[in-house]
Amino acid sequence: MKWFIKCLRQYADFNGRARRKEYWMFFLFHMLLVYPLMGLNIYFNGIEGLVTKTSGNYLYLISQLISFALLVPSISVAWRRMHDVNKAGWYMFIPFYGWYLLFKNGDVGANQYGLDPKNPTEEIDDLGKPELS
Repeated sequence: MKWFIKCLRQYADFNGRARRKEYWMFFLFHMLLVYPLMGLNIYFNGIEGLVTKTSGNYLYLISQLISFALLVPSISVAWRRMHDVNKAGWYMFIPFYGWYLLFKNGDVGANQYGLDPKNPTEEIDDLGKPELS
């Protein structure tokens, strides 16, 4: 839960790096909020309830509002996740390669996007590159 709240606090922060754990925990809690509502909607309204969107279909509306509210944090945490593997954020929009990068280990040590989120004790010089000792 702390990772989900961390992503909400960094609502539109596209700078820095995000660990795999941060991304996937945010994804998990997002799905735990939306999918049960969708399942209850199907249970009460049938599969047609997803298509017809009748006025009594409040569960569908709530699940869509939650997804819409979490759209920007979802994009920002994925953007920061791309930074963790030393790629520009727009790589997340490349269909299969973007998914591969979401699962890939992050760079050990600092990279051009910031300090290693697992071990943030290193320093970065003025040019944004790690200092060599």
